[in-house]
Amino acid sequence: MEGLVEQREVTIETIKTTYLLCGNGEPVIFLHGAGAGAVTWYPSINTISKNFQVLAPDIVGYGESDKPDAPYNRPYFSKWLKDFMKELKISKAHIVGLSQGGAIALQFVIDNPKMVDKLVLVDAAGLGAKVSFWPLIGMIWMNCFPSSMANRFNSPYLIHKPTNRDSNHIGYSIDVLKSKGGKNAFKQGRGTAVSKIPEELLKQIINETLIIWGKDDKLFSIEYGEAAAKIIPNAKLHVIQDAGHLPLMDQPEIFNKILDDFLKSK
Repeated sequence: MEGLVEQREVTIETIKTTYLLCGNGEPVIFLHGAGAGAVTWYPSINTISKNFQVLAPDIVGYGESDKPDAPYNRPYFSKWLKDFMKELKISKAHIVGLSQGGAIALQFVIDNPKMVDKLVLVDAAGLGAKVSFWPLIGMIWMNCFPSSMANRFNSPYLIHKPTNRDSNHIGYSIDVLKSKGGKNAFKQGRGTAVSKIPEELLKQIINETLIIWGKDDKLFSIEYGEAAAKIIPNAKLHVIQDAGHLPLMDQPEIFNKILDDFLKSK
């Protein structure tokens, strides 16, 4: 990971949240998906931090943050994010959510619209996509019995070209799942965080919104991104070719330019 990235931590109501901090300017909060932690954003933190202050937390239950017994549903994550921002005295930020992090971002903007400037959804959950049989098997395998073998099975469903993903990220993902409480979010959340958000709630989102989707996403089909762009009032869709569920890893330069241009636009 390039750039002057600091790792910090904050404790709120006994729950420790670890986060990465880089750059100066308007705050941009990166929310990773259901696995690993803030380091998932390694392809983007340096580029975006040239114009913004990037904060990438290990969402509660992931990374090096605490992993308590908890419901791990969208309201739980939304409250965690609000508490995190209030503790750091951030009254408003751009929010960028990947996969499950996208579902959390959606819940947060519905709950706290005035705390969000621009909203970015990257191959987001919560839009009605149902994971098909084999990717679901891979997800269960990886989360229940994390190993390099489970990762090899799972990777083609996440990445257009698995070699585009840094091997250190793979190892870190496995280590997090093997750590104390590392499976809590998966087992106790039971998929509730990624369940479909009612259309009438999506229609309430008036924040300027960018939806980025990997054209070859085998986990969440692009049709869900296309539908969301029509439902959310101020949303636009940008599709990245030759990219899967993690376009920031498959096509980092293209992804970062799209994201940076959107955040900088007035």
